[in-house]
Amino acid sequence: MALFLGKSTVDEIRARFDQDVERFSNLETGQSAAIDAPLALELIAQAALAVNPSPTRVLDLGCGAGNFTLRLLQSCDSVTNVTLVDLSQPMLDRAAERLRESHKVQITTLQGDLREVPFDSQQYDVILAGAVLHHLRTDAQWEQIFQRIFEATATGGSFWIFDLITHGHPAIQQLMWARYGQYLTSLKGEAYRDQVYEYATREDSPRPVPYQLQLLAKSGFSDVELLHANACFAAFGGIRPSPPAPVP
Repeated sequence: MALFLGKSTVDEIRARFDQDVERFSNLETGQSAAIDAPLALELIAQAALAVNPSPTRVLDLGCGAGNFTLRLLQSCDSVTNVTLVDLSQPMLDRAAERLRESHKVQITTLQGDLREVPFDSQQYDVILAGAVLHHLRTDAQWEQIFQRIFEATATGGSFWIFDLITHGHPAIQQLMWARYGQYLTSLKGEAYRDQVYEYATREDSPRPVPYQLQLLAKSGFSDVELLHANACFAAFGGIRPSPPAPVP
């Protein structure tokens, strides 16, 4: 645990997100601090519906203001139930409000830490995790959450992630972090870059894509897929296999 000394507490992370709702409330740009966020929204929606064209139950972990679910529902009218999970109550309120404005679905909201919220009380056809898993700390936490997510995924359903990632080789990590800095500077200037760098260093503990793909497979997901990667962000996921057909 010494590796994570000095990292933000759950309450500190919650307080920042409570004040940052509007930045997460634009479906056209997604979360602007994330590279290729609109592309990730599109790819994940398309991938989820390619696997299961008529999902009925959706779970959005770390939902923020609801962009990933909203993008999915733009291309799908079969969803009847959406469960939203987030650390921040203002984020949950905004996500639920945006969903109610445009879609007739039953909405359940669960406020709290992903590691503690009982989101796995039922099974879902699509599970989404946008920029949330990087707040996990230890290997044990990562493994536990991936296993719980697998158990909450319906057979034939899928789980999709878009998140901040790291790279295994220090020189590659330095290169990609610098590219991320260039993106942030082009977006809003050097002061904004430094602000994002500061809170990302304090709050986040992301893992490499290969680590997470291995966890998906270890948890039981089949057909583990990488949809997109650019610098320090990637979109990927896995499909829970259907049981084999009975032998006649």
